[in-house]
Amino acid sequence: MILYYKLYRINKNFTEMKSVFINRDGLEKVKLKNLWIYNKELKLIPKVSESGEVVKVFSPDKKFVGIGFLNPKSKITLRMLSFKEEAIGKDFFVERVKKTLEKRKHLENITNAYRVIHAEADGLSGLIVDYYDGYLSIQINSAAMEYFRDLIIQSLIDVLNPKGIYEKSDEKSREKEGLTTQDKVLYGEIPEKIEIFEYNAKFFVNLKESQKTGFYLDQRENRKVVSDFVKEGFEVLDLFSNSGGFGIHCALKGASFVKFVDISSNAVDYIEKNLSLNSIKNYEIVKEDVFDFLKQEVKTGKKYDLIILDPPPFAKTKNEKEGAIRGFKYLILNSLKLLNENGYLAVFNCSHHVSMQDLIDTTLQACKDSSSTVEIKKFLTQDTDHPYVLNIPSSFYLKGFLSQKV
Repeated sequence: MILYYKLYRINKNFTEMKSVFINRDGLEKVKLKNLWIYNKELKLIPKVSESGEVVKVFSPDKKFVGIGFLNPKSKITLRMLSFKEEAIGKDFFVERVKKTLEKRKHLENITNAYRVIHAEADGLSGLIVDYYDGYLSIQINSAAMEYFRDLIIQSLIDVLNPKGIYEKSDEKSREKEGLTTQDKVLYGEIPEKIEIFEYNAKFFVNLKESQKTGFYLDQRENRKVVSDFVKEGFEVLDLFSNSGGFGIHCALKGASFVKFVDISSNAVDYIEKNLSLNSIKNYEIVKEDVFDFLKQEVKTGKKYDLIILDPPPFAKTKNEKEGAIRGFKYLILNSLKLLNENGYLAVFNCSHHVSMQDLIDTTLQACKDSSSTVEIKKFLTQDTDHPYVLNIPSSFYLKGFLSQKV
């Protein structure tokens, strides 16, 4: 595949860039190295020929503060890219990719699947790149990254030399940026199944049919931490199990039985494949809505030694937070009812708008309603290839804990 791109995309010289002026609120964000600048935080917006065009950024008193991408169609109108004067060309993106790879070197002996670029947390707002045993799955979710699409892809090819690249961009994110979406092969070939490993567990990944970019890599360390508490003979309930990551790790640590529950036909299919891949025999897979399943399971009197609750994001906006907390209350309350004394409950939340304290407070209310006492054993968050940068609040999204019913 040969990539073509315009000359200005190869080397956007600093002197050629248009200028944008931020107001005092925008300046405070820039001082904090926060990359998102909203429309209301801009003082003067130039006309640009294309959404995502690179611009020079100035303070209210006309001092240079950085370089960003401008998209008048988006609520996040300016996305900062650099806080110094520099040309934005191939060398820029190659160096960014190399820098992110260096930060992930510690994972090479643990897994052959990891996140290479985690959007804002790696300084490339709206770009996600995951590596799966030589194949890349990418999301280009901002007009900023779309503007340099060809250059980014070429940089990834030059640095990583992948066998194939598949695009799984987020439709809703791109719609907010005024962009259309199409999942497709961008480079090379993409097989139907890619085999990956993490620690001693193996999984199949289908980049074309899976959710997000292929696999929930951010839970890698949490799968190990939770499964390390498993004792021989444990019975485990893996709720919202997706492709079976938590339950399979638990089975490999000595659990005598694992029940997986997920409503997705594709997820259920891959749980079966992954169980076979890891030679796991004693299990049950339930294709059902987890809320409905819990209602019936409580009635059976069945008990478990470990329950994992890893639901999809319930609150994608602030307005959905109240409903999300009600959902968590139901899930945690019924899980406590199914838990043996001294059993463990792992709870995760990937909604940015639901905080760790919200999760703790909700669990406390569930304890009250079920006459339970729980002890927090570990607080859990996203793995290191999904960095949480303190200056960028949105980069902290995965919160959870492992607790014991005592």
